[in-house]
Amino acid sequence: MIGFIIAGLIIGALARLIKPGRQNLGMVATLLLGLVGSVIGGVIASLLGTGDIGELNVIGFIVAVIAAVLLIGVAEGIAGRGKGNQVRR
Repeated sequence: MIGFIIAGLIIGALARLIKPGRQNLGMVATLLLGLVGSVIGGVIASLLGTGDIGELNVIGFIVAVIAAVLLIGVAEGIAGRGKGNQVRR
């Protein structure tokens, strides 16, 4: 479990480094996006037959980072949409 959390932090941090621009994400959001990305990467690697979802392998890691980058973009889009709805005076 601790290894899964550490992998999530590493994947989330790498995704934030790869994604251009400044992200308004804290450590918890980075961890959560990294964890979701790692699950997506593990599932895809498992479907490709390169390993189990709980294993750390190269294909799963690469897919996890790509998924986390995409998730950061989605999170930014959702957060940006909420800011545009405010009434300005």
